[in-house]
Formats: sequence, structure tokens, C-alpha cells
Amino acid sequence: MYKKKIFIVFEGIEGSGKSSHSLSLVKKLKSLKVPCVYLREPGGTKEAECIRNFLLKNENKKFDSLTDTLLYLAARNENFLKKIKPFYKKKIIICDRFVDSTLAYQHYGLGVKKHFINFVNKEIMGTIKPDYTFLMYLNVNESILRISSRKINNRYDKFKKSFYKKVQNGFLKISNKNKSKYMIINSSNKFKTNQTIIFHQVKKLIK
Repeated sequence: MYKKKIFIVFEGIEGSGKSSHSLSLVKKLKSLKVPCVYLREPGGTKEAECIRNFLLKNENKKFDSLTDTLLYLAARNENFLKKIKPFYKKKIIICDRFVDSTLAYQHYGLGVKKHFINFVNKEIMGTIKPDYTFLMYLNVNESILRISSRKINNRYDKFKKSFYKKVQNGFLKISNKNKSKYMIINSSNKFKTNQTIIFHQVKKLIK
């Protein structure tokens, strides 16, 4: 019934529900016996998770923006070699954050040159790219409220409101350039409502 093996990404700012919805989709597909692979960025493999733990520690908040970017790209390379490339077009790949997050946070948020990020990404992935992206859209004020209610925060939960606005606008600019491959989901909706919207779209994509 579900024949297409596509590469799906969930993007969005902190608290937007991308992690919850990506995991929910994986659970749903597995219940239907649809072969799928889940990963997150940064992280996903043993080596990439080591980079993640180092990157997100609050005490490492003084990284230069280029150092920060290079560490994210290093984690992506590990993920790509061990979790994406081996399963591309063989299983459905579901990724919590990917290339768009690097552009939104490191380029639009921190000012790292876009052509540098694009160049390294192309070196890592060649012609492989996501087939479809769900952009979880959340008002920045609501994002900050959700972050503040978390028991555990990382250094990316502690930026100024102006930074998250830049990131949010970055995501919207990216999605507007290729609307046919993006769906913007209103994260203020009830979880089950968005869950249904997302799965309905995925069913259409993989049939």
C-alpha cells in the first residue's frame, strides 16, 4: 500500500512540537509495518550524539558562530554516512531538524555566510536532499513560554527573543522558496489535530 520511500524532515523553533510529532509519525508508521528510520540533529549516531552533548551544554555558550556551525555540520556528516545514505530510498527517513535548521539558526540567526553552509552541505550530501518538510510554526512569545516550563534547558533555549524571531523568519523565507515541498503546521493547534494533518499528508506522499 505504501510504496514510496521518502525523506521527511520536521523543522521549527524551540517548543514548536517538531520532536513530538516526528516521533509520533515514526510510531504510527511502525504500527502499520512501514519500514522507517528516525534520527535527530544534532545527534542520531553514537558519534553525532557525542557532538550534540558537547554543543548543547550551557557552559559552552561562548562558542564562535563559525565553530558552532562546523560542529553541527560535523554531526551531520556522521548522521549522513551512517543513518541517511544507507537507507535513502530503501526506508522512509524521518529527521528531527536538518539543513534548514542550520540555515535558520546559523545563517539567519548568527550571521554565518549562507554560501559556506551550502557548500559544506553539498560536500556532505551530494545530490541527496529531503523530499518533504513539515515546518512547525509557533509564535515566538509562545515558544519562550514553553521553553520556560521545561525542567531541563540547553544553551539554545536561552537566546534572546530577537534571535528566535530571526530564526523564525529564516524558516519562513526558506519554506516560501519551495512551497510544493513544505507544509506549515500551526503549532497552536491541538496536538491530535496536527497529528492527523501530518499523517494525512504523509499517506499521500508515500502511496
